[in-house]
Amino acid sequence: MSYYLHDVPGRLRVRTPFIKGSESLAKHVEKFLEQINGIKSVATNPVTGSIIMTYDEKKVTSKMLLDTLKTRGIFDPSRAVTNDQYIHAGASRASQLVYKAVVGAFVEKAFEGSALSLLAALL
Repeated sequence: MSYYLHDVPGRLRVRTPFIKGSESLAKHVEKFLEQINGIKSVATNPVTGSIIMTYDEKKVTSKMLLDTLKTRGIFDPSRAVTNDQYIHAGASRASQLVYKAVVGAFVEKAFEGSALSLLAALL
């Protein structure tokens, strides 16, 4: 599982293998984060490994929260894929599939009947 980071003012979402598959670790992280001054709400999902925090930007920053998660070994920002990177990778994969389909259709049309012509010439 990869790390994922989506950061908008007042809301931070991270996905981490640290809590994935562990209800008890997810609850532990949730309770820990709720104690931070400025945190409004925390939701964890041990199925996906997701942690969503809403916070008061006047009291805490996303950088402070990420540093706290990093210090505790919960999240590694250096290995995280951001939302923009995630969307770019998906778009890139989609364009590769479209390219292959178009080229495949072109090649198929270009050589349509060629195999039969070759067989007839050999006979």
